[in-house]
Amino acid sequence: MRPSGPPTDEIPVWTSPDGVDRQTAQAVIDLAMRAGVAMLSTGAAAADVTGTVLMLTNAYGLRSVHVDVSYTSVTVSYHRGPDADPMTVLRIVRFRVQDYTRLERLRSLIVELVAEPIDPAEARVRVDAVISAPHPYRRWVVTAAGAVLAAAVAGLIGGGWLIIGATFVSAAIISRVLDWLGRVGVASFFSQVVGAAIPTVAATLVVVAQSKGVTSLQDVSPSLIVAAGIVLLLSGLSVVGSGEDALSGYYVTAAARAFEVVVLSLGIATGVTVVLAVGQRLGYPIAITPFTRLTDDLRIQVVCAAIISLAFAIGAYASGRAATLAGLAGAGGWLALGAIEDLGLGPTTASAGASLIIGFVARLLARRLDVSALAVTTAAIVPMLPGRAVYQGISQVVSEPSGAGINAGLPTLAGAFGQGLALAAGVSLGTYFAGLVLARRFGQRLAVPAGAVVPHDPVQRPERPALSDTGEMPTVDAAGLDPRSELTRREG
Repeated sequence: MRPSGPPTDEIPVWTSPDGVDRQTAQAVIDLAMRAGVAMLSTGAAAADVTGTVLMLTNAYGLRSVHVDVSYTSVTVSYHRGPDADPMTVLRIVRFRVQDYTRLERLRSLIVELVAEPIDPAEARVRVDAVISAPHPYRRWVVTAAGAVLAAAVAGLIGGGWLIIGATFVSAAIISRVLDWLGRVGVASFFSQVVGAAIPTVAATLVVVAQSKGVTSLQDVSPSLIVAAGIVLLLSGLSVVGSGEDALSGYYVTAAARAFEVVVLSLGIATGVTVVLAVGQRLGYPIAITPFTRLTDDLRIQVVCAAIISLAFAIGAYASGRAATLAGLAGAGGWLALGAIEDLGLGPTTASAGASLIIGFVARLLARRLDVSALAVTTAAIVPMLPGRAVYQGISQVVSEPSGAGINAGLPTLAGAFGQGLALAAGVSLGTYFAGLVLARRFGQRLAVPAGAVVPHDPVQRPERPALSDTGEMPTVDAAGLDPRSELTRREG
């Protein structure tokens, strides 16, 4: 068997430099690195960071640029030609937070710079101004948002006013303690241990009060306080980012994010386990109430889901429009979850289907409203996080005899983990399908699998440089057309 013609895939072969002097190239790479590291630090996916760096370098005339993104670093390498030394820069990502306002501002600035490039020194000043700008909300607003989130979770899973109040107070304490631990440099694992111990201690105090005959607390279920507090801690995990990186082909970064989720989840389990074990030895065990996912009133469910998503978006410094859209998406996603479950499907399948709908609709609306889809989708799935199931599995392992507890608790924890993965996969697939719809609508292709941030959206992505400017050796397919023409080119 012989081929009928030459291969049609592009094989870049360097033939000549692109004419950018060394000083300008250094300034552009530094600018792109600053933007990429800032985006990765504020919650962007690896595909978005890669697209951002390539867009900026391409806008300033740097063609042969390679980007490598891992969970803790960004590397940019610029091949200047066969007779010049390459430039390779690596920067470490020292911290990662969910800060969607900075992410949106960075995205808007990058789109402006790509459309109209300015002097790299001036662009660097503008990027640094966005990075160092103050948050849109004061710290007490973020603390209140976290407390409202946990209180709404308590209401969603059937807690009364006393449970909601206790959850609000314990969540506010968790937020302040975690903030202080982060400032003093305590590792995230131990912060999660302390954070999970706080609502468990509050629940144990309720058990103590019940044993002393406090009548007003006799009907209070302490386990709901623990479950709501766990959801507050689970909401900060990068489950969605891990699934998005995996579907985008960034497996190293996805594995790192997933392992971080496992480690931080183990921190939650450790904190709950220690307090439960101490309480049991002191004679104050926290009983597991029958597993009911939510209250019976559908209106309360929808309102609580909207409040949870809105509060999370505010706590992650999302803009007002993004937070409002997140609240609506959270309510709509909850209705979709109930509708899918009514069809007889299991919780994992229902979670995947509801999150897919959220990802699809949120990506379309986020582009129209010019907000970050990552902020909307991440906040909208928080009401569906399996905090109650996580607590139930941990409590079964601790409270029951060794063999029976492990046999009963591990399947529960595995089901909760599967539900979390289903949420991540559903959101990622939904945003990807929405990207395909946008690409078809505007008659363009996706160069990178659709992420959550817009800078490399197909409708805003600049066209690839002309063939004469790339320095790549042209190839011709069997039909005599250049494979990078409008009709036949394929981007690898």
